[in-house]
Amino acid sequence: MNVGILALQGAVEPHARSLTRLGATPVEVRRPGDLAGLDAIVMPGGESTTISMLLQRQELFDPLATRLAEGLPVLGTCAGMILLAVEVLDGRPDQRCFAAIDLSVRRNAFGRQVDSFEADLDIAGLDDAGLDPAPFHAVFIRAPVVDRVGPDVEVLATVDDAPVLCRQGCVIVSSFHPELSDDLRIHQLLLSAVADSDRTAINEVT
Repeated sequence: MNVGILALQGAVEPHARSLTRLGATPVEVRRPGDLAGLDAIVMPGGESTTISMLLQRQELFDPLATRLAEGLPVLGTCAGMILLAVEVLDGRPDQRCFAAIDLSVRRNAFGRQVDSFEADLDIAGLDDAGLDPAPFHAVFIRAPVVDRVGPDVEVLATVDDAPVLCRQGCVIVSSFHPELSDDLRIHQLLLSAVADSDRTAINEVT
């Protein structure tokens, strides 16, 4: 399974290590041609405004938007969550987002770098994917906050009633950084989404 990692800025290597441990092949994505043959993609943490500008500078934004609209499974973490949301409440006027999941988010709303924290999360749906339902130890760094959740979005985990892990179809987003943990279950959810999308495609053909 080839899983792209958007490699314009941010934590690429930790995601690559997690995917490799799960038997997937990580592929760094910097140009439109790198999207060929991907089964899924990870959009890592970083600075969402900078990543947005680099996506356009590399002429990568529109080709990636097309693949996402076609149903490419995606995991967006921290800045990746912001880029995949429908609405960024405090972004720059020229910041573009993929509108892949019906959320409104606010950047850095959990605080600055010094306000980073860790929390044990109860995550819904892990057992449905055949995964251990034990709490997930999550690391939050300059994390975005979800202000609004659309009706088709599943909230899988919260902190103080604020959604921090959400899913809509094959789009999974987290406020925290699962790549900074030895726990692979969030990345496993992405690979499960690939399997689910493959089954859907087979059923549509047959």
